[in-house]
Amino acid sequence: MRIAVVGCSGAGKSTLARRLGVLLDIPVTHLDRLFWRPGWVAARDDEFRAAQETAVSAPAWVIDGNYRRSMDLRLPTADLVVFLDFPRWRCFTRVVSRIVRELGQDRQAEGCPERLDLEFLRWVWRWHRDHRPLTLEAIRRHGAPARQILLSSPREVEWFLTSLRDQTGSPER
Repeated sequence: MRIAVVGCSGAGKSTLARRLGVLLDIPVTHLDRLFWRPGWVAARDDEFRAAQETAVSAPAWVIDGNYRRSMDLRLPTADLVVFLDFPRWRCFTRVVSRIVRELGQDRQAEGCPERLDLEFLRWVWRWHRDHRPLTLEAIRRHGAPARQILLSSPREVEWFLTSLRDQTGSPER
């Protein structure tokens, strides 16, 4: 199975991807870890695309992250696209909580400690207006072969995981 997880920062893409990886026993790739270099330096486009090409060439995977300009690599080969479409207030609150909880820790990518970044907070706040429509369009354009599911609350995520667990017979470890 190949699963792409997309949505606003703070929606829980990485958490869901990890849980799916454990449940289905397949590798998980976090795009932030492929994109960011130490000191929050962005990877060159060719390096980033090459790393994604390697990830999507695997027989099974879960990949979380948006990076719309490279959705053409992931979505056409995905069996399932999960769009976490949580309300703006929930995403923003989760991002602020993560910043406070993980300040100074490099959890998103090696050498990239969590920090208070007002530009990023603005990006999260405006994501639903500025990026959601473009993400939906990218899913429509590149994800047509895949089953698509939109989850808009933590309860729906739990329902989805439970139904997947029931289908596969796999306990979540």
